[in-house]
Amino acid sequence: MRTIVAVSPAEVYDRLPAALDGSGPALLPGGPETLAGPFGPGEDSPDDPTAVVVATSGSTGEPKGVLLPASALLASAEATHKRLGGPGRWVLATPARYVGGIQVLVRSLLAGEPPVQLHLDEGFRVPDFVAAVAEVLRTPGRHYTALVPTQLARIVAVPQALEALRALDGIVMGGAPLSAELRAAAEGVPLVSAYGMSETASGCVYDGVPLDGVAVKLVGDRVAISGPTLARGYRNRPDLTAESFVDGWFVTSDLGRFVDGRLEILGRADDVINTGGVKVPANAVERLLERYVEAACVVGLDHPEWGQIVAAAVVGEAGHDELRAHVRAELGAPAVPKVVKTIDRMPLRGPGKVDRAAVRHYLSQ
Repeated sequence: MRTIVAVSPAEVYDRLPAALDGSGPALLPGGPETLAGPFGPGEDSPDDPTAVVVATSGSTGEPKGVLLPASALLASAEATHKRLGGPGRWVLATPARYVGGIQVLVRSLLAGEPPVQLHLDEGFRVPDFVAAVAEVLRTPGRHYTALVPTQLARIVAVPQALEALRALDGIVMGGAPLSAELRAAAEGVPLVSAYGMSETASGCVYDGVPLDGVAVKLVGDRVAISGPTLARGYRNRPDLTAESFVDGWFVTSDLGRFVDGRLEILGRADDVINTGGVKVPANAVERLLERYVEAACVVGLDHPEWGQIVAAAVVGEAGHDELRAHVRAELGAPAVPKVVKTIDRMPLRGPGKVDRAAVRHYLSQ
């Protein structure tokens, strides 16, 4: 009987081939031990072994274990290479405990080129990244990396690092939305903004266009995804699996719309703030504020009169009254944050995702 074993992120690349072909156990990189152990009913298949279990970086409650079969991981890697222009050598710049880092390893195995892996125990260091890019460029062919926006922001601030990025053939951006301002600061860099999650074996929509084999639709105003990259479900949670994976579609918690045929993500359904009966998308306020500050996180705080009020944490030196005026002018009075606080840096969970629960706690004090 196959089982799930907890491994360190550093072990994943060497153990991944056996996990993919089913000759070895499924891998749980850096996840809680409670997700390890024998498979439950329906969690594995001899015809398509579950290769990796990814612990999601949920901000509340226990992490969910996303069951990723070999077919989903391989389909995602093959479709990514096709979209980018062919297999190549990768710089692994994000931890292999998250699906984005795991997929860099799967792509590397398919390409037959070992990745250059950054040592991230003490965090992401721009000089180390520049050295890693120089190493992959010694290999003939195409050259790639995957980053989150916080890493890209540090890179574009260093001219030598920005030139290193421009030498690559593709940079897959994930983990969090890529702002127009950050994309502009990385002029000349071949960025691809990827949308996806652990349940879709990493990014499955690139610059608003689904990868080959992937389909996207709206269920109400929520994004739903189908195709060969979908997870099998959740570890030990058949109830959540049945709720989220419906008739071959994974129904996300993200709100979206199609603009000129491309998918645009508007934010999470649970990030819509109902203030005085008016629904304010937190993501829209964040995108506006980030024109004037380095980073912003907008949440709803409970209020006895309004139900909720809009509150914002910002990183940067812009005046709070000035920020409120910009929001009022473009989004209207209901979207104006009644609480604004400056924070040194955003608390993060997972690969570049803001810990909204921690921000909400900070703003409520």
